[in-house]
Amino acid sequence: MRILVVEDDRKLVEVLHQGLKEKGFAVDTARDGDQGLELALATEYDAIVLDLMLPKRSGLDVLKELRARHRVTPVLILSARSAVEDRIRGLDLGADDYLAKPFSFEELLSRLRAITRRPAVEPRTVLTAADLELDTARREVRRAGRVIALTAKEFALLELLLRKKGVVVTRGMILDRVWDFDYDGGSNLVEVYINYLRRKVDQDFEPKLIHTVRGSGYVLRDTA
Repeated sequence: MRILVVEDDRKLVEVLHQGLKEKGFAVDTARDGDQGLELALATEYDAIVLDLMLPKRSGLDVLKELRARHRVTPVLILSARSAVEDRIRGLDLGADDYLAKPFSFEELLSRLRAITRRPAVEPRTVLTAADLELDTARREVRRAGRVIALTAKEFALLELLLRKKGVVVTRGMILDRVWDFDYDGGSNLVEVYINYLRRKVDQDFEPKLIHTVRGSGYVLRDTA
């Protein structure tokens, strides 16, 4: 998943950026409200972590503008303002959740997972293809009942392929959803990680799930 963090505290930005990347998120950051709004309007994010007291444009103004433009990206407000009235105002303006500082990083992760779930009768946390299972809540992958250890980026790539099962995913789409603006796109990183995944989830199993579509990208499907 790709996350935008809009926060002007440099140390907190560094902590969030590093912590979220270690958990497999692609993370972009903005240090003021104008930059945050510009990125949020130009890029498709799975969620936005938004401070309220920002230079140039407040977090509430960023939120109001996003909702006025009918952008439904889930927003988690992260603020030192912890009064009930502040929480109510943020939620009434369209925030999906509100977390007061100081906070637990694990709680922030849990809240991000909650607001990024797609609406359903029951939250879909297990993605499947043939005998492959990926549990997004437990961060666990199994094939034919065997636990498969994946790195954070491998997990994120496999999750994307499973969510797009049967649909061709281009290299550009993979870079946009799994990597962030820190990556310059100049290497064969996508191909390398596709090969990593194939060795782990396909090499010793049938049917093969990850297929190359020449000139287009990759597709995960149950049958050859």
